[in-house]
Amino acid sequence: MLRRCLRTALFARRSFSAEAALEVVPSGGGGATRTGGGVDGATRTGGGGGGGDTIGRRLISLIYPKRSAVVTINKWLEEGKTVRKYELNRAVRELRKLKRYKHALEICEWMKIREDMKLLQGDYALHLDLVAKVRGVSSAEKFFEDLPEGMRGQPTCSALLHTYVQNKLSAKAEALMKKMSECGFTKNILAYNHMLSLYISNGQLDKVPLVIKELKKNTSPDVVTYNLWLTVCASKNNLETAEKVFLQLKKAKIEPDWVTHSTLTNLYIKNDLHEKAKVTLKEMEKGVHRKNRVAFSSLITLHANLGDKDGVHRVWKKIKSTFRKMNDAEYMSMIASLLKLEGLEEAENIYTEWESASGTGDSRVSNLLLAAYINKDQMNRAESFLDQMVEKGISPSYTTFELLTWGYLKTEDIDKVMDYFKKAIESVKKWEPDDKIVREIFSNLEKKGDIETAEQFLITLRNAGYVTTEIYNSLLRTYAKAGKMPLIVAERMKKDKVQLDEDTQQLIKLTSKLCVSEVPRIVS
Repeated sequence: MLRRCLRTALFARRSFSAEAALEVVPSGGGGATRTGGGVDGATRTGGGGGGGDTIGRRLISLIYPKRSAVVTINKWLEEGKTVRKYELNRAVRELRKLKRYKHALEICEWMKIREDMKLLQGDYALHLDLVAKVRGVSSAEKFFEDLPEGMRGQPTCSALLHTYVQNKLSAKAEALMKKMSECGFTKNILAYNHMLSLYISNGQLDKVPLVIKELKKNTSPDVVTYNLWLTVCASKNNLETAEKVFLQLKKAKIEPDWVTHSTLTNLYIKNDLHEKAKVTLKEMEKGVHRKNRVAFSSLITLHANLGDKDGVHRVWKKIKSTFRKMNDAEYMSMIASLLKLEGLEEAENIYTEWESASGTGDSRVSNLLLAAYINKDQMNRAESFLDQMVEKGISPSYTTFELLTWGYLKTEDIDKVMDYFKKAIESVKKWEPDDKIVREIFSNLEKKGDIETAEQFLITLRNAGYVTTEIYNSLLRTYAKAGKMPLIVAERMKKDKVQLDEDTQQLIKLTSKLCVSEVPRIVS
């Protein structure tokens, strides 16, 4: 994969990293592409600054995926205007932030075939990242193998490594990391942070100390490294090690960021060390500014976890004074925090504000209040709230129907349970089986000996592509409770390609001595 390693010595002299390649696209050389007549000042300026028509604005305005970025660029050129590389790089960066990867990729591909556009490794690294997002890992690997001579260096290797990490491909990431080390591409901290992220997301926490040890041989940890390390400590609830890691960070004269303080605060709260938590939370709040907006939601949640309602309201007031409009994440944090602090009426007021101000119709916000009503056994209020959601144009999600299913399981209203469970499954393209809710529903049916509903439930599960030995055993236990003998169970299990186990055999033997059931019409 990384052939001609000796030729890559020049790569080490590049000042930009793969992180820069993926976050700040280097403009590099390549001048401008120009066709036709003269160019005035307005048309020579790219996507930012001032008013007027620019190539950047035209590309950003391509809202619909079916529209072509290439057609837009070519039309711009046909009008006799200039296209500069930095303008296109800026547009790619903005489109990537907006997650409009298709158009961003089209721009990269157009630049790649232009002889007058001098592309750097950072450009190819970003191109590879977009290929992975739009076409998948295999296409990204093919793109990497086909890179021009001299472009398979640290930035593009790091971009491929990033792709493997995002897709949780440990074996491929480790193999690439080994080759990068052989070629001297692991002097940059980014590759190690990628591997730490991978092992944390995969739950391979035992590999983290080895990565950190190797990291320290080749380079120095940065704040991201320490934050990832603290995350591991938090997941293990290892407060002692976390404090040692934080001390190392301070000794290295690295400035902790809001993530550092947030992780420590959570760990202190988890261990009932509220005074220490208040200290780190205060430090976090001092360092939170407009540029790291996501931190405000974390502040609200942490104040709520400390039982500090005044703190919650203070941060909310600060968000309102800092930003013109609150986003859904902030509304969710505020509503969830008020509910945690038994402020249902206040949460309802914030929700009403969100309803009129947001316009996203994100059911995750609504589900917070719905869950609160269900947890208080207010099922009538929950039903009314569901009607309100629909009236306001908010589409119920799988979680919406799942919450109602659990609520009616508590009240043992089996008709409502079956209705909302079926709606939950129908609300998604492919249902991810939830053993817990299936067991709970069958437990309810077994207790009542409700064989007709149990058979209907089996059909619903079969239609969702989920039939197991335990499901059939639950069905048999329901028949046993009802004192009835089921029909051709072994044959039905064979048709469903489900194995009989010891429990199945015993249950079939037990129920075979009972009266024949009277529900053949619903047996499929």
